Amino acid sequence: MGLVLKNVSKSYLDKKAVNNLSFEMDKPSVFGLLGTNGAGKTTTIRMILGILKKEEGEITWNGKQVERKNVNFGYLPEERGVYPKVKIFDQLMYFAELKGMNKEEAKEAIDKWAKILKVEEYMQVNAEKLSKGNQQKIQFMTAVIHDPELIVLDEPFSGLDPVNTEILKNIIIDLVSKGKYIIMSAHQMATIEEFCTDIVILNKGKTVLKGNLKEIKSTYPANRCIIDANQDIKKYLDKFNFVIENMKDNEYVIKISDEEKAHELLKELIKDNVVINKFEINKPTLNDIFIEKVGEQ
Repeated sequence: MGLVLKNVSKSYLDKKAVNNLSFEMDKPSVFGLLGTNGAGKTTTIRMILGILKKEEGEITWNGKQVERKNVNFGYLPEERGVYPKVKIFDQLMYFAELKGMNKEEAKEAIDKWAKILKVEEYMQVNAEKLSKGNQQKIQFMTAVIHDPELIVLDEPFSGLDPVNTEILKNIIIDLVSKGKYIIMSAHQMATIEEFCTDIVILNKGKTVLKGNLKEIKSTYPANRCIIDANQDIKKYLDKFNFVIENMKDNEYVIKISDEEKAHELLKELIKDNVVINKFEINKPTLNDIFIEKVGEQ
């Protein structure tokens, strides 16, 4: 069952913000909703959550038409939504009660999530006293405190340091294992690539690419080779006319147009007794594919 969008469209005046969009999530997972600024991502999210009405098409959740009353959702918007002059605990209690929780179960959920996200010490502090990263964690709590089935995360790692990023990543993995459906929108393509099985890329309201990410990448030829050597190998790269994309401490990222030429380079390096610690041929990243598809438009 899950979430299904069929031929969904929405306009603002004479501008088509979302144009004939279709995709589905039929099992718990993380789905990537991607696009440039103004591509239609936020409009799509608001229609999915029943905040905006669609003009055409169909959006269903577990076979029922999407309405606010029949979708138990959690939403982490890109913009900050905490009240700066209000204590964190009071805010969380307010949002929990808005979602239909009683005070006892809300307090239990607040205590649980504060411990998981390591923000227990801030519960009686005004939001304005918190760092950007800790405000982000509080906002994440408001999105999941009521145990929603469908969770939309818009730039969830914004403002987080590596330690807190890892905490949130583990939480997202755990949520999927517990049967949650998660839609993630982010500008960091590496993050989407790490989490998302399926994606859709929007540009000016239109779908320019969608499907299983692994299958999409399999249709592309390799375009990079990473070589870690024990010495400078630039003269070899120049001989084969390879373009160096990046290099540091004798580790090179080079652009390739065919794998055979890269293997010829490897044979020559070995023949000359150059020690190779790493030789890796890679498919395009999601970032490469995104730029290609949006650039085409």
